[in-house]
Amino acid sequence: MAFVEHPVEGIAILLWAADPETPHRLATPFFQASAAAAMDVRVEIYFTAASVRLLVPGVAAGLRASSHPKTILDAMREAVSHGAVLLACSDALAAHGLEATALIPECHGRGGAVQFMARAIDSRWRTLVF
Repeated sequence: MAFVEHPVEGIAILLWAADPETPHRLATPFFQASAAAAMDVRVEIYFTAASVRLLVPGVAAGLRASSHPKTILDAMREAVSHGAVLLACSDALAAHGLEATALIPECHGRGGAVQFMARAIDSRWRTLVF
């Protein structure tokens, strides 16, 4: 397959229904993020609602989407190694009683509804919701 130039500046991925209680839904968002980042597309992953708990040390490391030996933390780290940026929603952190300073080092900072919506209305960005 030949590489095709694309006019897309980035992909913003919102994790909403993909959370630690549904590990079977967790691998795909990070695999998609890895693929886009490997294609030199900017990738931002927004952790909102219960998905923000994946950023707590030990949570994603103990989850698998299937019988595959790779953990969800492995998938997250793979996406980050390709250039994906992980962003925690401040409101979701507060709702779950989490401190921003106690998140995994792969988390790049905060990003919530306003930042995600700015990406969603920008014609140079694509969005995915999981």
